[in-house]
Amino acid sequence: MINKLINNFLKYGNLSQDEKDAIIQSTEIKNFRKGEFLLREGQKSVDSYFILKGCVRQYYTSNEDEITTRFFFEEDWVISVNEYSENQGSIHNWICVEDCIVIAGNEQKARQLFEKFPGLETISRKIVEKAFSEIQRSVISYHSENPEQRYLSLITNHPDILQRIQQYHIASFIGVKPESLSRIRKRVTRRRSD
Repeated sequence: MINKLINNFLKYGNLSQDEKDAIIQSTEIKNFRKGEFLLREGQKSVDSYFILKGCVRQYYTSNEDEITTRFFFEEDWVISVNEYSENQGSIHNWICVEDCIVIAGNEQKARQLFEKFPGLETISRKIVEKAFSEIQRSVISYHSENPEQRYLSLITNHPDILQRIQQYHIASFIGVKPESLSRIRKRVTRRRSD
């Protein structure tokens, strides 16, 4: 399983065997059960996660409603923007919607690795930049696409999502009520069968 992490790093740059060994030695694999939180609103985010197995939902609460803003799947990085802000609690929650196996990392361990292997800092920066660009892309999508377009994009990128995620979470993510999601799904299914 650790090879998934190494292969992910290799997408952003080359690694020496010493760097690979250091990454492996510094990693901590954690198991979380469905319904467990990796992070709650208000908590200081200290860990980042690389998902080996499972799915994590990101959401915030507004007037006691849960507003889903992101889903993280296998080989996704779960990184909080707030992690890079001083003394600021999280504005969102991360909850496991399936049993999850993740690799946990934190800034302190990362700094120790960067001191010994400066090239890892460059790779890490590229990973964080990609995570932030995905956040920006998600915000732009929410403002430029209608709910049906967001739904189509979601099922195109994650065809198995309907079997993994509750419908009301998908509805929240695309910005509609569950009844509206049902109508969207019927329209999409009808068009695909024509």
